[in-house]
Amino acid sequence: MAETKREIERKYEATPGTRLPDLTRAPGVSAVLERGVTELDAVYYDTAGLRLAADSLTLRRRTGGGDAGWHLKFPVASGIRDEIRAPLADTLPRPLAGLLRSRVRDERVVPVVRLRSSRDVRHLLDASGTLLAEVSVDVVHAERLGGGGAGGTGWTEIEVELADDADPAVLDAVEKRLRKAGVHPSASPSKLARALEETGGGPATPGRTPPTVPGEHTAGGLVLAYLRDQYEAIVALDPAVRRNLPDAVHRMRVATRRLRSAFKTYRKVLDRTATDPLGEELTWLAGELGVARDQEVLADRLRAGVDDLPRTLVLGPVRGRLRIWTRTRAGAARRRVLTTLDSPRYLDLLAALDDLLADPPLRRAAHRDAGPVLTAAVLRDHARLAARAEHALGLTPGHELDLALHETRKAAKRCRYAAEAATPALGKPARKLAEKVKAVQSVLGEHQDGVVARDALRHLAVQAHAAGESAFTWGLLHGREEAGCAAREREFPRIWAKASHPGLGAPETR
Repeated sequence: MAETKREIERKYEATPGTRLPDLTRAPGVSAVLERGVTELDAVYYDTAGLRLAADSLTLRRRTGGGDAGWHLKFPVASGIRDEIRAPLADTLPRPLAGLLRSRVRDERVVPVVRLRSSRDVRHLLDASGTLLAEVSVDVVHAERLGGGGAGGTGWTEIEVELADDADPAVLDAVEKRLRKAGVHPSASPSKLARALEETGGGPATPGRTPPTVPGEHTAGGLVLAYLRDQYEAIVALDPAVRRNLPDAVHRMRVATRRLRSAFKTYRKVLDRTATDPLGEELTWLAGELGVARDQEVLADRLRAGVDDLPRTLVLGPVRGRLRIWTRTRAGAARRRVLTTLDSPRYLDLLAALDDLLADPPLRRAAHRDAGPVLTAAVLRDHARLAARAEHALGLTPGHELDLALHETRKAAKRCRYAAEAATPALGKPARKLAEKVKAVQSVLGEHQDGVVARDALRHLAVQAHAAGESAFTWGLLHGREEAGCAAREREFPRIWAKASHPGLGAPETR
């Protein structure tokens, strides 16, 4: 079973002759405890093209020390990584292999670097004897494996790792003492990065497949940059979804929708014969992710509704029934998401997106100035939104209005994404339009959540009645949701009036 540890550390250049200063003079450090020397032997794995290193991920199998096993590290921020550990085994454990899938696809990971380190460890303690940080002086020998690069290299470095739950200010205090002693931060973010650099053949640039694009100020350059951002977000969020991290499914779904919307919005820039099939696959992926996300939103809404009621109005085992209903549906949704991410269809989609960005199917407009082309695209989406909004405004409350407002919301989302993508070229007018349309999307999103909640509450009321329980509370919550939807319907005309004029000027006429 894999476990996760948040690693917060800093690395410093050293030489075999470097001596640590007196670290008890760092504020908060009362004692330095010698822990002796440990011999570590780690083999780092990557694809032949070093895809993991290009994304600043490290995968290693290490023996020696108290944490021998497989370690997979994901960057979180500068100097901060999540280290996912699995027990020592001859082959890569399946949980870690799954976390790599969006990057490596069907490629094998192979040994690329071997690092052998003599680690001289010291523990920094506070006045109560609590561990604050671990300071190690590592004498490293790196050897390139598999025929890539050349030979080996070696260096000495100092590593300071914050203890669990310790104040990060300790790292600043220790760094101040080290700098006073002439010790400076390392230029390399990790031992692997340094080994690849010094033995040659490391990843040339971050990223995967640098596309051949028009100039950055052209419509094609800007649209492709936006598409690549969304694609890379999907790839990066895949392991977070597998780890069930908060909001990961939602963020991955949003990136999927943004990518799909951009294909539709900027059809004058990219050939639809190439993008339409990918758009259909992105619709499928967003739908599969949506099952889990929609269940999460619905469960939170229903729980909040029950919690908001006076105790005297909660009749019967309401919370117990809701808890069982939520757990059952959430478990099924989670399994569905994981099955999707492990499917050949999903991996084929990632590969197809990679290929498209490497060799984009550009149309003539892609080589024109971004401003006029993007203005025309955003105005087309706004006109589409306006048509749906005006249709909804002419309807009376009921099922048909619910459907019309839902379609208006989807059009608002597409228009917002288009304006946000165009903001680097169009500036403040596009940003303001995105904000106004987001307000439309928000009020209609709240309305749609109420519609979905009403359906769920009716289902729960039927279940409760069939079990001989009171359905009063479910009916009360249903009535509240109806009132909430009615309030959003009254609010919609005012919100739409503010967004009904795009304010982008005239579109391109060519």
